[in-house]
Amino acid sequence: MEVYLDNNSTTSLDPKIKDILCQTTDIFGNANVIYKQGIDTRAKLNEAYDKVYDSLNANDDDDIIFTSSTTEGNNAVIKTFLDLFLKGSEKNHIIASVAEHASIKSPLNYCKSFGMEVTYLGTNEDGLIDLDELKSAITNKTALITILTASNETGAIQPIKDIAKIAQGQGIPFHTDGAQAIGKIKVDLQDLGVDYFTWSAHKFHGPKGVGGLFIKAKAPFVPLIHGSKNVMGGKRSGSIYNNGIFAMAQAIEDANSDMNIAYIKNHIGALRDKLEDVILSIPDTKSYVPKDKRLNNIVVASFRGIEGEAMLWDMYQHGISISTGSSCSSEDLEASAVVEALGEKTEIANATVMFALSKFTTHEEIDYVIEKLPKIVERIRSISMTYAKQEAFSAYIEEH
Repeated sequence: MEVYLDNNSTTSLDPKIKDILCQTTDIFGNANVIYKQGIDTRAKLNEAYDKVYDSLNANDDDDIIFTSSTTEGNNAVIKTFLDLFLKGSEKNHIIASVAEHASIKSPLNYCKSFGMEVTYLGTNEDGLIDLDELKSAITNKTALITILTASNETGAIQPIKDIAKIAQGQGIPFHTDGAQAIGKIKVDLQDLGVDYFTWSAHKFHGPKGVGGLFIKAKAPFVPLIHGSKNVMGGKRSGSIYNNGIFAMAQAIEDANSDMNIAYIKNHIGALRDKLEDVILSIPDTKSYVPKDKRLNNIVVASFRGIEGEAMLWDMYQHGISISTGSSCSSEDLEASAVVEALGEKTEIANATVMFALSKFTTHEEIDYVIEKLPKIVERIRSISMTYAKQEAFSAYIEEH
């Protein structure tokens, strides 16, 4: 049996969405021309826009631009404030969290190379930032606050509405990376109160290469990609990925529906809990972030004496795909920084693994993982010098 449990990295394409992606390839016209192919394309794009606006509850005055990914959207937002700084703005300070994805941290490092300042807020043992620390970090030069909605590595869900109120009270634009949100928790942009929200379709069973950026009315924005002004109001130029947008619009409507959110919470949440209970029944194991403070689809666990890569390899030999840390930054050991911020030791933080379920995960698949996992842990520990030393030390302590 093959079991895919790396769904915070990327998800399989929903067959229904795949049909839309493939069947609309013949809608190829330029939406700005007045002949039939353009008219057909424009009508379909308008339908897609309506679905996205309605599904995410955006106001008509707000902007939603279609991008290639969350990474593009994150860069566009952050570099807006770099652009304003380079043009003379005295606001040169951005606040983020240590739990951010590399697509936030990398452009922030780029901003620092031009003289901007960045403050990274820590997280507590629940993976959450401290709102008082946020308030204390704000200065009269703070240009932007950017805090991810939910962590791809721990599943911790940040208090976005509370952060938005703090930002609004100080007149500071607030951006949230929502890559892990759509399809797992209900996203209502008016209720969240954010100025910017970014996402990628492949995180909720849509196609790769297409995403979105929400820009609240009157929020500052400088285009990242310049070109023709008759595409998305000049806010993002380049030929539009027509059928990808059509497919993503339907994927958003499905993923953010009350029915899907309830299914993830109740059914997938129950499967997650069943798996987590078995994990924690294995001696010398640990999971992170309380269930009520993280996404319903994820378990992050460490197995004493077992390196994450060893666990991945053995699981893969049994057809089970899991991950360690962020798939986008594993070479930089970003998982260490995020899990360490929960209060974990470095050597353990580097050995954590993630089991991320999706709406397509089945009882049979979880039962298969439950059957194989204890045997895999036992096998690796039997040849682990690290675990042998830890057992010997524990025995010595007990005897003395």
